[in-house]
Amino acid sequence: MQTKRMTFTSRWLPYVLLAPQVIITLIFFVWPASQALWQSMLRQDPFGLRTTFVWFRNFERLFADPNYLASMKTTAIFAVGTTLLSLSLSLLFAVMVNRMIRSRDLYTTFLVWPYAVAPAVAGVLWWFIFNPSVGILPYMLEMLGYDWNHRLHAGDAMALVILAAAWKQISYNFLFFLAGLQSIPQSLIEAAAIDGAGRTKRFWTIIFPLLSPTTFFLMVVNIVYAMFDTFGVIHATTAGGPAQATNILVYKVYRDGFIGNNLGSSAAQSVILMGIVIVLTVVQFRWIERRVNY
Repeated sequence: MQTKRMTFTSRWLPYVLLAPQVIITLIFFVWPASQALWQSMLRQDPFGLRTTFVWFRNFERLFADPNYLASMKTTAIFAVGTTLLSLSLSLLFAVMVNRMIRSRDLYTTFLVWPYAVAPAVAGVLWWFIFNPSVGILPYMLEMLGYDWNHRLHAGDAMALVILAAAWKQISYNFLFFLAGLQSIPQSLIEAAAIDGAGRTKRFWTIIFPLLSPTTFFLMVVNIVYAMFDTFGVIHATTAGGPAQATNILVYKVYRDGFIGNNLGSSAAQSVILMGIVIVLTVVQFRWIERRVNY
C-alpha cells in the first residue's frame, strides 16, 4: 500500500504554523530565564539605590551558606517522600479500581476531584485537619499517646507538607496508572494464572514491569512537581517552619527575594533550582530509562 506524502505549497507555511508556539516559548520561558540569569549576577545596596555587577559572587555566597545547604537537604527529603508516597498510593488505588467492573467510573470520578483543588487550598485543608488546637487527627493521636504539633516539631511539619503535597498529586498519577493497567493484555495475566501464579506474583512479574514506562514518566513529573509546584502547599501549611525545617528551595527563593528583598541571591537560587531539575531529568532519562520495558 502506497502512502501519500504531504508537502507544503508555500515555503513559509511551516514557519507560520510554528510561530505561535515559538513566540509563547520565548515570552514565557526564554525571556524570564535570561532575566533571572542576568539578575543573579547583580547585587543591590540595602536601600535599592545602586546595583553592582558581581559576576558569580551570589552563587559563591549561596554554596558557603549553611542555611542554603540545609534547604537543599530539606528539598531532597521532601521531593523523595512526596514522590514515593504519591506514586505508591496512586498505584494501589489504580489496582483496586481496575478490579471493579460496575462502579469503576464512579470511583474514578471521586479520585480525580482532588486534582482540581489548588495547592494553597489543599495546604489549608490539611492544616485544619492537623491543627493542634482544632484538628481531629491531633486529638486522635493524643489519645494514642503521641503529641502532634507541627508548629514545634520539625518531623511533624515535614510529614504534614509531604502528606498535603502527595494528596494533591495522587489523582494525576492515578489516571495514568489506571490507563496503563487497562492497556495490559488480559491474555498474559490469564496465562500466568493458569500456570499457577498468584495475584502477588502476577503483579510483580507481569503487571508492574509492563507499567514501567508509565512509572518512569510519573517519577519525572512528580519530582519536578515537588520542586516547583508545591510553593502553595508550603506557604499555606508551615510557611517554611518551624526553624526552617520545611523551607524548601522554591520557598526560599520567595522568602529571600520578596520578603528579604535580596533579589540577586533569589535569582541565583532560581537558576540553581532550574539547573538541579534539568540535571535530575537528564539523569533519569540517561540511566533509569535503560531499565524501562517498552
